[in-house]
Amino acid sequence: MAKYDLTQRIAPNLDRHLVFPLLEFLQERQLYHDEEILKAKIQLLNNTNMVDYAMDIHKSLYHSEDVPQDMVDRRAEVVARLKALEEAAAPLVSFLQNPNAVLELRADKQYNLQMLSDRYQIGPEQIEALYQYAKFQFECGNYSGAADYLYQYRALCTNSERSLSALWGKLAAEILMQNWDIALEELNRLKEIIDSKSSASPITQVQNRIWLMHWSLFIFFNHDNGRTQIIDLFNQDKYLNAIQTNAPHLLRYLATAFIVNKRRRPQFKDFIRVIQQEQQSYKDPITEFLACVYVNYDFDRAQKKMRECEEVILNDPFLGKRVEEGNFSAVPLRDEFLENARLFIFETYCRIHQRIDMGVLAEKLNLNYDEAERWIVNLIRTSKLEAKIDSNSGTIVMEPNYPNVYEQLIDHTKALSGRTYKLVSQLLEHAQAQTAR
Repeated sequence: MAKYDLTQRIAPNLDRHLVFPLLEFLQERQLYHDEEILKAKIQLLNNTNMVDYAMDIHKSLYHSEDVPQDMVDRRAEVVARLKALEEAAAPLVSFLQNPNAVLELRADKQYNLQMLSDRYQIGPEQIEALYQYAKFQFECGNYSGAADYLYQYRALCTNSERSLSALWGKLAAEILMQNWDIALEELNRLKEIIDSKSSASPITQVQNRIWLMHWSLFIFFNHDNGRTQIIDLFNQDKYLNAIQTNAPHLLRYLATAFIVNKRRRPQFKDFIRVIQQEQQSYKDPITEFLACVYVNYDFDRAQKKMRECEEVILNDPFLGKRVEEGNFSAVPLRDEFLENARLFIFETYCRIHQRIDMGVLAEKLNLNYDEAERWIVNLIRTSKLEAKIDSNSGTIVMEPNYPNVYEQLIDHTKALSGRTYKLVSQLLEHAQAQTAR
């Protein structure tokens, strides 16, 4: 299943530190030889300050306690540079660690800068030193320290570009520390800045959105409400256009979110059209499964794709998250995916048949006869299915399901409201751009 591994497509859109969790997952799943993974890790570490980690990997790769002299020299350089940056940032760090002094800070950045200069002799050089110190800490793998210093730096920084850079660094640090709630807040803050920068070139905005969506995968597939929020973000026009133009492989994650979501959304039909349009540029078992069920109505092929989907999920760093349960490990998303995928096949199959043979349906659902019967009985019991089972003939008889007019009206009104909001936003952006010129 290495042919469906997206690491080589995803990695260029991540900070190099964010690639390490992906490599750890691939190593654990043994999708590649250990030697390949270790070499990739060393290559990544070459441009970081995590020299001790690089030395450990070198020892594992070459089965020797000896390390190259350039690594030893590099370590000495990193220690010296860290000490120099620590000294340069010391006055401001000392101020920030004093609770009584910090109380003097206000929401007005200009006031803070003047106050720091007048009372503590802390100027732009020390504030810049704090940024460099935080960045160096991040490169050394001290993500906690880096996150704290970058947060404090942003409270004092008046340069919007440098503040944006610090926010990207803060987001990466929170992701690496698995602080998903804080990371989601930083992600939303970053999205607001990206979407509001009307002065940026279209190419820059598209690239920033692509980076943001790739980084968001860590959060959305670990946060409790992530599978809903990934649809809200990826399905926005500007973000979906960026996916179709530059990153069609992200359709895998949006497709998965739609499948495992408990509540069907009005946007689902539009998303199926996107899947159909992008079949030439990108497809994998998950997107092909949706095409089989909703475009081609090929239920036999959908069943085969469902089995492949299971392997894709198990071998994907974002989808295949394992949860330890006693002596066993489970992949919750796989179970949810397969359950809902069967429901997708079943619902679509039922729309075009009034009476269904239980044996045929069991085959379509990749279940044996008894499992299929229990599954359908459970659906009927939980009111997910309007049908009854004829045990004598071994068939399911579908009951007419007339659409609720009020629900249709509400759905259409919601969709209309969304389109109106998008139209107004586009008009405002256009007006702001004209004013700026």
